[in-house]
Amino acid sequence: MMLTCIAIDDEPLALGLVCAFIEKTPFLNLVGRYSSAVDALQGLDQHEVDLVFLDIQMPDLTGIELARVLDKSAERVPRIIFTTAYNHFALEGFRVDALDYLLKPFNYEEFLRAATKGKAYFDLVHRAQPATLAPVPDMRDEYLFLKVEYQLVRVAFEEILYIEGLKDYVKVHLKSDSKPLLSLTSLKALEEKLPSARFMRIHRSYIVSLDQIGSVTRNTIQIGDSTIPVSEQYKENFNQFLSRWT
Repeated sequence: MMLTCIAIDDEPLALGLVCAFIEKTPFLNLVGRYSSAVDALQGLDQHEVDLVFLDIQMPDLTGIELARVLDKSAERVPRIIFTTAYNHFALEGFRVDALDYLLKPFNYEEFLRAATKGKAYFDLVHRAQPATLAPVPDMRDEYLFLKVEYQLVRVAFEEILYIEGLKDYVKVHLKSDSKPLLSLTSLKALEEKLPSARFMRIHRSYIVSLDQIGSVTRNTIQIGDSTIPVSEQYKENFNQFLSRWT
């Protein structure tokens, strides 16, 4: 699969290097190069772009600011790979859902690793889309995608025990792995992606898989070795569920 790309950097040498790396990579197609994020907005309107190689520290509009104003409702949303000399922007890049983060100066091997991650992402998205207009199962009923350390990880619903909210992060506890997945998202955002027939919010900090519940009391749910509290805010929905057990 060929990916269309643009490169944005206010430093001519850095921009030239990224463009040379893109043109050297067989599965990348360079459709624009820009010395400012403002100029790049027009290019993004003119081309269907898959990957944006984006510097962060630029005048007028920074890379982080550009990432925030990109149209997230578009049918084809470009993914961002940041290229910067400052490692303290890593967390901010994570917050705007960047695909990867290249720290200058980087070589072609490091560039190719990031570009390959982008190709793997779009290959996965492409395979998940129906090839024809024939009816196909709704894949959202089977799994979701989580951003975990700059990787897009597919998690089957049947593998989820419960999800724990930790401020800006969530911990997804799984049947097959003792170590939970840590993802920079909110519990509310995940709640909207999960099928209500299979998952329930029982606390401001917890969503549980209904299939994994071992036992219940009036105020708690037991899943494996974990006892999870039910808060007053979610008691009504929980009591409706509890009525099925009695």
